[in-house]
Amino acid sequence: MRLDLLAALTGVMIAFQSRANGELSIRLNNGIEAAVVSFGSGFIVIAIITLVNPAIREGVSNLRLAVSRGEITRWKLFAGALGGSFVAIQTQVVPLIGVAIFSVASIAGQTAISLVVDRIGLTGGGKKAINTRRIIAASLTVIAVVVSVADRIDARNLSVITVVAGCIAGAIVGIQRALNGQINEYSHQSFTTSLFNFITGTSFLGLFILLAVAMGKTHFVALPSGPWWIYTGGAIGVIFIAFTSTIVQHLGVLTFTLFSVGGQLVGSLIIDVVAPTNGVHVSAYLITGIVMTYAGVIAGGVSSSRVRKPAKHK
Repeated sequence: MRLDLLAALTGVMIAFQSRANGELSIRLNNGIEAAVVSFGSGFIVIAIITLVNPAIREGVSNLRLAVSRGEITRWKLFAGALGGSFVAIQTQVVPLIGVAIFSVASIAGQTAISLVVDRIGLTGGGKKAINTRRIIAASLTVIAVVVSVADRIDARNLSVITVVAGCIAGAIVGIQRALNGQINEYSHQSFTTSLFNFITGTSFLGLFILLAVAMGKTHFVALPSGPWWIYTGGAIGVIFIAFTSTIVQHLGVLTFTLFSVGGQLVGSLIIDVVAPTNGVHVSAYLITGIVMTYAGVIAGGVSSSRVRKPAKHK
């Protein structure tokens, strides 16, 4: 299967997940609890799948063996906590600078760190040099995202610190994707990677919200009865992480990010047409940003877009 198209599809999934989690957060008026619900529901889904799918349990055994042999260090299995960290930062920063600026900052952080993790081979799929072509592609992608949200940016209360926090959040996601690629390399089962991500991510966010409640920063709110789709974020995440952990091994984090951002913008366009958020409408900026994103993809090039069989580890 073509991994470039699959990477774009994961971007569409991110857009749908963001819409679901965003609506849940609005209805709860509590971003942290919405994140816990999303991660927690994803954990329940992958836990049930694990009970009926022996291949996932075999993946756990493969990882346990790899750790005992010293082939992968134990701390890398906590990549899901990075995803929880991203959400924790997101819930604190978005209210201060808005979704549009946070999106730009986080994607800038993702693309920048993607060059680094690909260079050092953190995905386990080999090293990729930092060259002019890849830098131009990354830059075009960030510019494209800026253009796509230009009509939604309100910089009146812009804080440099919060923008930097958004960039850090994006960098965290880039590192998480790379580590997931390594986990997948040794588990040989992408849904095992999802399982570990949701165990550690849910645990991190659970501790985070308990601390926030204890400090009086937030409180628990009764869950709304619907609509049903606001609770689909976790299930989407299970599939998304499984796909991503395989794709980054072969394409690298930067190329995955380029295609994923393009898919995310296309997904946003679909949502804006079919089920728009209040006050949001389809704009020429978004369409222009989509075109520019794929110009960046072309500029970056794709060395391989089909699945390669993983190497055997002795």
